[in-house]
Amino acid sequence: MAVGISGASGFLYGLRLLEMLRELGIETHVTVTRAALLTMVHETSFKLSDVEARADFLYRPDDVAASISSGSFKTMGMIIAPCSMKTLAEIAQGVTSGLASRAAEVTLKERRKLVLLARETPLTQSHLTNMLTVTQMGAIVAPPVPAFYAKPESIDDLVDQTLGRVLDLFDLDAAQVRRWVKTP
Repeated sequence: MAVGISGASGFLYGLRLLEMLRELGIETHVTVTRAALLTMVHETSFKLSDVEARADFLYRPDDVAASISSGSFKTMGMIIAPCSMKTLAEIAQGVTSGLASRAAEVTLKERRKLVLLARETPLTQSHLTNMLTVTQMGAIVAPPVPAFYAKPESIDDLVDQTLGRVLDLFDLDAAQVRRWVKTP
C-alpha cells in the first residue's frame, strides 16, 4: 500500500494508519511531505524515525524516482492521511510537485484505489471544486469526520474508527471499527 502523509492537521492519522496496516500484514511504501514534517513537530512528539520504524519503505518527498512513482510498481492503492488542500489541488490539476502527489496521480492513471483524508474546514469553492474533480477522476474523498455512534472515549478511538472505515474501502477489516447496528 502506498501511503502519503501531507501537511494538513492530523499527522496522527498517517502514523496510526501505518500501525494498522502493519497489524494487517500489509507492506507499506511511505512518503512524508515537507509540510507534514512541520505539522508533526507542532502536533506531536514524534520524529521522522518513528514513521520510518512503522514503514516498510520510506521515500524522500522529492524522490520522484521512488518505486511508487511508477505505474509498473504494483500496489493495492494509496491513502493520503491527512491530505492537505495543496496536495489535493495538485492531484486534481495533475501538477505534481513531489512524490505524494505524483504517486497519487500514478494510482489514478493505473485505476487503483486512491483515498484522500481531506483535512480542512471551512471549505472554499476551490476546495470543493478540487474534491469534485478528484472524485470524477476516481479518487475517494473521505474527510476524517467523527462517528459519534461508535461512542468514542478518546482521540485514539476517533482516529481508529476513521482509519478503520478507510481500510474498509480496501476490503481490509480493522478490528477497531465499531459498526452501526440499529437497536430496537
